[in-house]
Amino acid sequence: MHQTLVHGIVNNDHGSISKALTIIENDLPERSSLLKDIQEHSAQSLRIGITGPPGAGKSTLTDLLIELFLEHDKTVGVIAVDPTSPFTGGALLGDRVRMNNYAWNDNVYMRSMGSNGDLGGLAKRSQELGDVLSASGKDYILFETVGVGQSEHDIVKAADICVVVLVPESGDEIQMMKAGLIEIGDIFVINKSDRDGANRLSSALKNILHYSSNHEQLDPLILNTIGTEKNGIKELYNGLLSYLEKMMKSGHLNNRRKDRYRQRVLDCVRERLENNFWTEDKREILERSTLEIENISKAPHIMAEDLLARSTK
Repeated sequence: MHQTLVHGIVNNDHGSISKALTIIENDLPERSSLLKDIQEHSAQSLRIGITGPPGAGKSTLTDLLIELFLEHDKTVGVIAVDPTSPFTGGALLGDRVRMNNYAWNDNVYMRSMGSNGDLGGLAKRSQELGDVLSASGKDYILFETVGVGQSEHDIVKAADICVVVLVPESGDEIQMMKAGLIEIGDIFVINKSDRDGANRLSSALKNILHYSSNHEQLDPLILNTIGTEKNGIKELYNGLLSYLEKMMKSGHLNNRRKDRYRQRVLDCVRERLENNFWTEDKREILERSTLEIENISKAPHIMAEDLLARSTK
């Protein structure tokens, strides 16, 4: 049964891919062995993160990029993440419509997932879903996420390259810096650039990037698009491929992938240690000691040391 599922994934059977993604999203018992078995089949798919504030037009740009990838005989996987969605793996209405648009095409697989209240595990699950799509042979995997919170940043950090989509209305450079968008962006797209404030936003971005530039990194790109009119989409597509080529030649892509692999290993170790540590009796001790806030007598680090000491006995 398990090998049949892996065989289906490797042969781009969308039913097998869907089943595998459900196993990962729901953390079913066979998740670990599934990820182990697909590892040898994982291709070096290029992973592209697309993020930005709600209403910036990310879905429109993503769909237009998919069209261009298909025109160039490439295969695409899309993971649309909405951290605010209460549904486990459930597509929002807009994503269901989008998925139906590609249901007939074996070269596109789209999955929508929500947080189910677990923002912390969202980035890890997104990467593992990406592993399945990579094993199915997808040339490009797009991680599209709503919002600009920490969980979204973690998701796009799981990608090889990050595209930040902005609109003129988000022109306050202080807000951009607060949201952490400058740190994660490789390509900044000013969408709806026919609106007032587009030039002001572009100038603000250039100034911020100039003063926050890191000589060890490639200079980010700033591009203008009007998604609803398909203006600037080919420039975005070409800019994306050009930037990826520079990353390959400079070694930045390999370095980013090595860093991502190390971080994933550290996260897995941390998760395993934490799960093994929290036995029922330790949780009960912590609960008893915090029943009444006014009766807490131990400093947090002392309580932690006491609990850790129990693990060594």
